[in-house]
Amino acid sequence: MKTAVIGYSGCGKSTLARFLGEKHHTEVLHLDCVHWLPEWQERRHEEEANIVCQFMNRNSSWIIEGNYTGLLYDRRLEEADRIIMMCFNRFACLFRVMKRLYRYRGKTRESMTPGCPEKLDLEFLIWILGKGRDRRQRNNYRQVREKYRDKTIVIRNQRQLTAYMRRETI
Repeated sequence: MKTAVIGYSGCGKSTLARFLGEKHHTEVLHLDCVHWLPEWQERRHEEEANIVCQFMNRNSSWIIEGNYTGLLYDRRLEEADRIIMMCFNRFACLFRVMKRLYRYRGKTRESMTPGCPEKLDLEFLIWILGKGRDRRQRNNYRQVREKYRDKTIVIRNQRQLTAYMRRETI
């Protein structure tokens, strides 16, 4: 089974991917770990794409979590057996990011590159509340839902996420 987990920042993509990886004994690739080097330095695009390509080629089953449309996005969606799209509202995402900040303050979470401690700066706040939800991104998600209708699962809130995770354990 190949699963792509995409969606807005703060929806819980990493947590869901880790949960699915444990339940299905499948290797998970967190794209934040691919994109970021320690101290919040960005990795070169060619190196990122190479890492993702190698991961996909090496594994017959995988879970890839994150958007990063420049990182083999079309290939990931095409090869995925299921696409889980997490589309919580902006305020739920902000609340979840605040909880994450409190939990990991001064530490690096498991789905992030070591040396990138949890933070919430103005740029990320603007991304969560607006820029990451612009017309281009909304159109992108709409196109994914239309093109991959038969394999896309849309999760819009915590209740739906809890129900989905419960079904996965049966």
